[in-house]
Amino acid sequence: MSRSYVQIDEFLEKALKEAGYGGLEIQKTPIGTTLKVSVARPGLAIGRRGTGIKDLTEQVAANFRFQNPQIAVSEVKTPELNAKIMAARIAQIVSRGTAFRRAANWTLNTIMNAGAMGVEISIAGKLRSDRSHSETYRAGIVPKSGETATKIVREATTDVLLKLGLYGIKVKIALKNAVEPDVEIKEDMKEVKVEENAEPEGEVAERARAR
Repeated sequence: MSRSYVQIDEFLEKALKEAGYGGLEIQKTPIGTTLKVSVARPGLAIGRRGTGIKDLTEQVAANFRFQNPQIAVSEVKTPELNAKIMAARIAQIVSRGTAFRRAANWTLNTIMNAGAMGVEISIAGKLRSDRSHSETYRAGIVPKSGETATKIVREATTDVLLKLGLYGIKVKIALKNAVEPDVEIKEDMKEVKVEENAEPEGEVAERARAR
């Protein structure tokens, strides 16, 4: 992934935050550059009478070295299966005061109910004390490596700044419709993993004692 792609991707993620930014595809032609942007709510990206997308195109032209940039907006049919959108939703939820664990579990269930093969959510930062640690929440099956993982796992990261500091959020979604016919889902699993010697609470503590 080139540096220019990362920069424009980060720019569009912030600019189209309210529209539910889901990703970018850059297509270069002899007469210009088309930026194919996927969002959950196209109407918010395009704006009334196209003013939103016009302003965004002008900003892209002024800040990036694309030849005659044009932006094409498409709708993400199932936002719950888009890792970028769901990572951003977690950030929005916790910024409004919802506990990390509740936000992660809600997102976990939402993604699985949308038909995912599996999901993994990791949150890192000062979650419950002055010491930074991370928690990982899993459901279903998420391949870790190999050709299967490359083909079916979509991954996104974001961060959110709260009173206690900066928190990192990573979402991995394994797409069932991208699985080859010879791959079979045998069981669903849910797991919460607390790392860096953090003290588990509630039901996590019960699982820890059971082990």
